[in-house]
Amino acid sequence: MITFPNAKINLGLHITSKRKDSYHDIESCMVPIPLFDALEMILDKKATWNSSGLDIPGDPKDNLILKAEKLLRKDFQGLPNLNIHLHKNIPMGAGLGGGSADGAFALKLMNNLFDLHLDDFFLEEYATELGSDCPFFIANTPKIARGRGEILEPIDLSLQGTYLVLINPGIHIGTKEAYAGVTPAPPKVKLEEVLADRSRWKAELVNDFEPSIFKNHPEIAEIKEKMYDAGAFYSAMSGSGSSVFGLFEKKPRNVNFDKGYFRFEQKI
Repeated sequence: MITFPNAKINLGLHITSKRKDSYHDIESCMVPIPLFDALEMILDKKATWNSSGLDIPGDPKDNLILKAEKLLRKDFQGLPNLNIHLHKNIPMGAGLGGGSADGAFALKLMNNLFDLHLDDFFLEEYATELGSDCPFFIANTPKIARGRGEILEPIDLSLQGTYLVLINPGIHIGTKEAYAGVTPAPPKVKLEEVLADRSRWKAELVNDFEPSIFKNHPEIAEIKEKMYDAGAFYSAMSGSGSSVFGLFEKKPRNVNFDKGYFRFEQKI
């Protein structure tokens, strides 16, 4: 079986409070976008793992796909071995949730492959054990995320018909750097109210990570500025960066960025 884990973008991102468990509470609207990895699983006599595409750093045992497999094998004894292949296309550590999507889609794929008949509620419970963003990718529809990101509420929001331009300059933003520049505080305006009126997005739909990250990395701020210069009705950094996206009413012309940047654009 093969599946195609997709990336996400954040429409607004507030860091609302610091938790006792050292995590932070957030508020954000997460929206899936059509930028994909490819994940294949085949029943096999021997368990194997391999990948292609973008290089995946670190120990393979830390990959969320293999962690997802381990979670299911713990509760369902005697599952067959798998030959797993991931083609990595979504930039990593870029605020796009690619690793989280891979883990969540692995759960969904194994649920089908092994005929486990788990509904989304149980899959989301497993996904929560993998990471804060993972549960979002089970239903994979626009949601308001709160708590650590695992408390999800559906929202009637569609970007259908808009044109997305996504740029990643390859700048690594560590979690420590991202949160060091943020002072947690409740948002002044209710996120759902701002999302309901696109004319308010540019001024009021903010990502709390942007001010300090833009100060440390002016190159990222310049990408956002170029999006607006090209006619975007909204542009923002996704997650804790360094990806920046622009949303346009129609395909933009003369949006020029460094040729070394990762670039993705498509009508949604």
